[in-house]
Amino acid sequence: MKNSLKSILTEGGKFILLALFLFSCSEDAILWDVKSTDQVITQYVQSKKEFSEFAKLLDYTGLGSLLSVRGPFTLFLPTDEAMAAWYASKGIKTGTDLSKEIADELVRNHVVPAQIGTGEIGLGALMEENALGDFLVTEFSGSDIIINKKSMIIKRNVIAANGVIHHIDKVIEPVNKSVIEVLADNPSFSLFTEGLRRTNLKDTLQIISFPFGKREARTRYTILAVPDTTFNRYGITNIDQLIAYFTDDPGSITDINNGFYRYMEYHCLAETYYLNNLETRIFPILSYDNNVSVTVDDDYKLNLDKKTNVYTGFLVEESNYPAKNGAIHTIKGLLPVYSPAPSVIRWEVTDHFDLKMGDYFGKYYMKWFDGENTFKNIKWGGDYLQYYYKDHDTQVMDGYDCLNMSGWWWIEVTTPKIMKGRYRITSYLWQGQVDYLVYIDGVNTALIKKSDPTRTTPWAEIEWTKTETHKIKVVNTSVGLLFWDYIEFTPI
Repeated sequence: MKNSLKSILTEGGKFILLALFLFSCSEDAILWDVKSTDQVITQYVQSKKEFSEFAKLLDYTGLGSLLSVRGPFTLFLPTDEAMAAWYASKGIKTGTDLSKEIADELVRNHVVPAQIGTGEIGLGALMEENALGDFLVTEFSGSDIIINKKSMIIKRNVIAANGVIHHIDKVIEPVNKSVIEVLADNPSFSLFTEGLRRTNLKDTLQIISFPFGKREARTRYTILAVPDTTFNRYGITNIDQLIAYFTDDPGSITDINNGFYRYMEYHCLAETYYLNNLETRIFPILSYDNNVSVTVDDDYKLNLDKKTNVYTGFLVEESNYPAKNGAIHTIKGLLPVYSPAPSVIRWEVTDHFDLKMGDYFGKYYMKWFDGENTFKNIKWGGDYLQYYYKDHDTQVMDGYDCLNMSGWWWIEVTTPKIMKGRYRITSYLWQGQVDYLVYIDGVNTALIKKSDPTRTTPWAEIEWTKTETHKIKVVNTSVGLLFWDYIEFTPI
């Protein structure tokens, strides 16, 4: 378990020019002036006879030019033998028998726009998306590294001038099915899948993307799936028995307040978490009105009872199944609905869906001037609001980003739903020794003096009787700068 509980975050940055790689192959690439004796990735592929089929795909799709630019990139490179086996499974002889659209998808599935050596790979998934916006799953068989459950790395860390290459023994099949489709394809989860269908949760879980402005937004889920064999141990062998086990009102199982609906939804988390994304904290379910507690120490533990040491574990070898819109893990018990005690929540004030959908997010600065209509849950008054990225001239920031304003300003953010309870509220807000006031749900906390460069500026102690969202507003009373990183809620 020691190896399975460790992963290292990749530090390879994403450059703005990667937008060309990710979203277009029709424009001419600007070749990088290579100042290294190493070949760029395309040159390496073209120079090796054992990768002639992948070289043909690079030429056929035009992506060879793009893998000649600065990068950095990571390429999982299948051998000709691997390509031939994949072609045979599709009933074709070579890559040019594919449509250009499918060939393009196949190549991009093997490319990650960051440099990731094998020493940075842990049990779970790569921390950077590939060029299709998907996460490649990573796990181990002894000392071997397996990608997406089937492809083994057979030669590691071949350094190129614009990244790193790993040879693999099987083609990495693009994943295009939703979490509900992946579950439905596995007969081991027939009862669980039928429960998602009967409650209509499948209607949400089958959505892979949806229109958002001028682009498509990707949905992300995590499914804590219970296999039929576990239900069978409780005498449950059909869907009617499963429904009856959790509710005495089988006629209203599509109602959010029904016991069976609540049970099925409790196994659906609101974001995608592979095993290396899990940490000791609580994770919200789809409706955000309850949480699953996770403890990571010598095992991955769901809803650990610290007095009895009883918890629901993961069947690790049957977890980390990728879907186009999420991850699926097999768990060892029923995982009944439970309301865990509140735990520390550190919420970054940049963590808003519409903010994160921008191409700038995690890459570079961006400014806005309409404080009422730009974002749903960020409102402000002042000259501008800036998405501030990197910490080259600020203090260390979570996620390398924060919200930045200057002059006279006010800013209000709406939090996600927070579990009811009593909390001590602190914040990481600094710069310029600006005087400011803080309002929580419209009430002045009356505790603030000046901005404080420490990471735990005290704001208030407050008790909430409902699990719901909250509005937190900061208003400066002296001119100056704002760098706002996060708010922390610590249960009392």
